[in-house]
Amino acid sequence: MSRRVELGPDTVERDLAQLVLTVLELLRQLMERQALRRVETGDLASDQEERIGITLMLLEDRMADLRERFGLRPEDLNIDLGPLGPLLPRD
Repeated sequence: MSRRVELGPDTVERDLAQLVLTVLELLRQLMERQALRRVETGDLASDQEERIGITLMLLEDRMADLRERFGLRPEDLNIDLGPLGPLLPRD
């Protein structure tokens, strides 16, 4: 099954949600990686680490809610970029 985004008139809302959530998931993963790097290097105070951790967990929960609302699975957000491969790293 192809992971390319295919927009259609009957599914435009879901397809648009898939595209937007894909971009948001990419940004969420990048923010998570940056936060982990900062924690590992000791750039953050313990209260900042806790606040970032809680924020990232809430963001992940909201993403799950939105995926469920539009009937999307996490793998639906990993679109195929053709010769470049998938957009998101595979877990």
